[in-house]
Amino acid sequence: MPENDDPKDDLPDDASPKETPGLSRRRILKALAAGGGVAAGTALLPERWVKPIVEYGTLPLHAHVSPTGPYAYITNWNSGNVSVIDTATNTVVATVGLGTWPFGVAVNSAGTRVYVADHVAVGVVKVIDATMTPPAVVATVGVGNGPSGVAVDSAGSRVYVNNQWADTVSIIRTSDNTVVATVNVGVFPSGVAVNPAGDRVYVANQTSNTVSAIDVTTIPPTVVATVGVGTGPYGIAVNPAGDRVYVANWQSNNVSVIDATAIPPTVVATVAVGISPEGVAVNPAGTLVYVTNQFNGTVSVIRTSDNTVIATVSVGNTPKGIAVNPAGTRVYVANNGSNNVSVIDAIATPPNVIATVGVGANPFAIGKFIG
Repeated sequence: MPENDDPKDDLPDDASPKETPGLSRRRILKALAAGGGVAAGTALLPERWVKPIVEYGTLPLHAHVSPTGPYAYITNWNSGNVSVIDTATNTVVATVGLGTWPFGVAVNSAGTRVYVADHVAVGVVKVIDATMTPPAVVATVGVGNGPSGVAVDSAGSRVYVNNQWADTVSIIRTSDNTVVATVNVGVFPSGVAVNPAGDRVYVANQTSNTVSAIDVTTIPPTVVATVGVGTGPYGIAVNPAGDRVYVANWQSNNVSVIDATAIPPTVVATVAVGISPEGVAVNPAGTLVYVTNQFNGTVSVIRTSDNTVIATVSVGNTPKGIAVNPAGTRVYVANNGSNNVSVIDAIATPPNVIATVGVGANPFAIGKFIG
């Protein structure tokens, strides 16, 4: 559920008349005004809505009524598990054991399923049911060798998985967790992203120095364009409008900006960033792009209106995966070398790290891991 830091007059969406008869903001305030204090007001609420309150006398210094979430799912390579971070509190609330080498990760738009690439020779994707308490693996899907990047379309009906050692992309139908197609792409595909319309998939081919554009509406899905980019393309992301694709080139230390509306798609800008950029993410407004610089221990912030780096934020050691929360207010960075996640306040000037969350060993979290 999207983060909400503003008090609202209305009750949370999951309220029901059965569990909250006659409940209203006016009734709660009336109880407070009558001298009952915080206890009287919050006693009217279901327990799961009430967060801790700091109180002086009978007047609350802070009262916040809100569900938890959304959650960040961090794949820990050497721990063989996934850390689940509640982004409302920036604490690890669960750890999901996988047993091998979790790499790429993606959450569907509903936040109900998490797909994790298990980077082994006989590759698999683990499907986590995020609605369970605690979250748990409910399916294992065989894909190609060395699966890396993972992406889910906006409808949640298809999952796309890069197989680095097979130079292919596996397409999984989520209704029955079945591979329905396999597409040949460039050499050593790493990152993968889907446009908002769900009709194009973009694959960063690390050794070929290209991006494959796949038309997934055809039967079978077909590569319709191959775009030359920088050296060693790794992470990749599409903006919310679907007209720009951002590619982190870890060997040439820059980001290629592709115009996805051009025929064929064409690089229209190249933005210099830090050393060995890997992860890339776009904010929900499409105005900012965040890039992890592996060997600088930083994140570059690119303004998309003129493709200019406007800030550089120091994070942990060897940052890799990066994702933005649905509100666009926080950016989460998986620091592979320091075994933690940096939380960046994206609305501060300049942006800065406001929390650090310890996770498992060698987190990667390449993909859209918040949902």
